[in-house]
Amino acid sequence: MGKILSVEDLSMSYGKHEVFKNICFDVQEGDYIGVVGPNGGGKTTLMKGLMGLLTANHGKIRYKKAEEENLIGYLPQKMMMDDRAFPATVKEIVAMGLLCKKKFPKFFLHKDDEKIQSILKKLKIEHLKERRIGDLSGGQLQRVLLARAMVASPQILILDEPTSALDPKIRDEFYEIINRLNQEDGVTVLLVSHDVGSVGKYTKKMLYLDGRLVFFGTYEEFCKSKDMTDYFGFFAQHQFCWRHIDEQSTGTNN
Repeated sequence: MGKILSVEDLSMSYGKHEVFKNICFDVQEGDYIGVVGPNGGGKTTLMKGLMGLLTANHGKIRYKKAEEENLIGYLPQKMMMDDRAFPATVKEIVAMGLLCKKKFPKFFLHKDDEKIQSILKKLKIEHLKERRIGDLSGGQLQRVLLARAMVASPQILILDEPTSALDPKIRDEFYEIINRLNQEDGVTVLLVSHDVGSVGKYTKKMLYLDGRLVFFGTYEEFCKSKDMTDYFGFFAQHQFCWRHIDEQSTGTNN
């Protein structure tokens, strides 16, 4: 497993407002990174920069040379398909995730059907493939959009607040799906969230962004980091680290 992405001395702005400056970190193949921080701290701006949707003021974003064009799969924060009358089926929406790989003329082949069926089965929504997306629940729709992001087998999956509109039970089920994609399929995951405690249950590393790179490292290092203690205060940091709470409840020490 090697380095798939390197961010070098990166600074980005919206208009005249500098969102963050001089951040550096590397992403390894198979990483599962929680990108956390306050609103306005730069999380979404960073993700848009990684996808090439925003241009950096300064610094470099370097990717390992991809064997195929489908390097990144993206699941945005806002569900864009909340029109109950929208006529597309689940299968048609997922198929859209394959268009990025196709050259003109764009049409679907038998092998595309096999890919669609495979990802629907993996996410346990194959029984929904002929349903209109306007008839789905929020949790079902989020799985469909995840299937669209994953159908082209991207090397990196970026999720921007993917569970913000889901209830706790559906949210936990969704996190379990992402965890399996990372653990079983080796998909590199960048998960943006404001919920430090929840994402720490699944992620291997944490990146805390607040106009600067406050912390980048493993979750265990995050829980014991002096930089994070100085940032949060000891009590607040301790509450964010769910493993501390679990250890206290079983009577073990850090």
